[in-house]
Amino acid sequence: MALMTGSQYMDSIKGLKLTAHILGEKADNTANHPLVRPSLRAVAATYDQAHDSNDCGLFTAISPLTGKTVNRFSHLHQSAADLVRKVEMQRRCGNLTGCCFQRCVGMDAANAVFSTSFECDKALGTNFHERFAAYWAKIQENDFTVDGAMTDPKGDRGKRPGQQDDPDVYLRVVDRGPDGIVVRGAKLHQTGLLNSHEVLVMPTMTLRPDEEQFAVCFALPTNTPGLRYIYGRQASDTRKAEQNPADAGNTQFGGQEVMVVFEDVFVPNERIFLDGQTQFSGMLVERFAAYHRQSYGGCKVGVGDVLIGACALIARMNGVDHTWHIRDKLTEMIHLNETLFACGIACSARGHKTPAGNYMVDLLLANVCKLNVTRFPYEIARLATDIAGGLIGTLPSSADFDDPITGPYIKKYLAGAAGVDTLDRIKVLRFIENLVAGAGCVAYLIESMHGAGPPMAQRIMISRQANLEGKIGQVKSILGISGQD
Repeated sequence: MALMTGSQYMDSIKGLKLTAHILGEKADNTANHPLVRPSLRAVAATYDQAHDSNDCGLFTAISPLTGKTVNRFSHLHQSAADLVRKVEMQRRCGNLTGCCFQRCVGMDAANAVFSTSFECDKALGTNFHERFAAYWAKIQENDFTVDGAMTDPKGDRGKRPGQQDDPDVYLRVVDRGPDGIVVRGAKLHQTGLLNSHEVLVMPTMTLRPDEEQFAVCFALPTNTPGLRYIYGRQASDTRKAEQNPADAGNTQFGGQEVMVVFEDVFVPNERIFLDGQTQFSGMLVERFAAYHRQSYGGCKVGVGDVLIGACALIARMNGVDHTWHIRDKLTEMIHLNETLFACGIACSARGHKTPAGNYMVDLLLANVCKLNVTRFPYEIARLATDIAGGLIGTLPSSADFDDPITGPYIKKYLAGAAGVDTLDRIKVLRFIENLVAGAGCVAYLIESMHGAGPPMAQRIMISRQANLEGKIGQVKSILGISGQD
């Protein structure tokens, strides 16, 4: 199959006829649901850009598996330059959609599974890598979107998986036969799963020798029997269904998160890429996390760009764009945003080749990137709230704007600088509200904190990768100190 267009992609998802529970009701064929459609359009944009004459070089690559042109979101990175282009592509997607475009997790999972399965096979004589390479070639040939699923519910965080009162809070193998395995459990925070053709499941943590049942990695079509989807509620999410930018801010695009439950689901052997090899669970988790922490140096920067643009525009509409303190705040927002981008580019440029042949980011710098992402977007959002003013929390509704009695008052008293249409000013304010406090806040702020792991996860990895003893040795060498070990 050739590269799909956005329209072809949307039709293909509609053809899956996925069902989910959304706001307490069962929704058939979720591709038609008004809360899902904006997020579906955001993914469709990643398909259309592969055909755009200006962006196709950024959004496509040559597959080492098939030798054909593929969407970069399904590419196995072949150089440090590929890693850099990935971050640049993600920033471009954030610019285009102003939200989460949902394909990063599958791309990051694929690259982690590709290299980990290779090293597992080399050490243990398994054949997981051959299976995964064949599977991923089909993903590329069909131009599918793949969701990466890692986060288990975890239950009592003070207990290991096998110590839980309910063992199902960690996804596990509950039965096996000659043709495959049966799994049970759940995965949380699944970005764009209802907009995906496939789900690629990974263990959620480094596992011990007595935890083999949890050390499982596999892939399934998203319409596999036994998969149950529960849509995640977001702030102001029903405004998306109203399709009015005077209330929603960004009605064209949006993000999506779901809980997926695996109710004794059968997985055939050819779709299993890890099965009990606990010694490779940590490698898989670490590599996926590093790739995904790199991703945040692109996607969050892209969304940050449009938030900064919205703040500059509302300052102009308010007649204060030349005020020194507004310009200084915008400069600080730009500085923070570009620092995140610099981190994403740095960990990419220092990437290295894995034994499997694809490229891995610099682990230390990828974690530095993500730790900064847990902080800087919050400061950018604080400055955005400051510049926008209190109206982002007190604007009347679009119904009041259209009302023959209240509408004229709103148009009169919410007017800004000369020549600025009041409705346009409201739309910009709603867009800022969407990103700092509404449904868009999930993709921008909450994901910045918890996506790819919370701050302590990065601090632990930074501590491990920092080579503190090497730094001590450098000082001892400069000063001529011996001993003191």
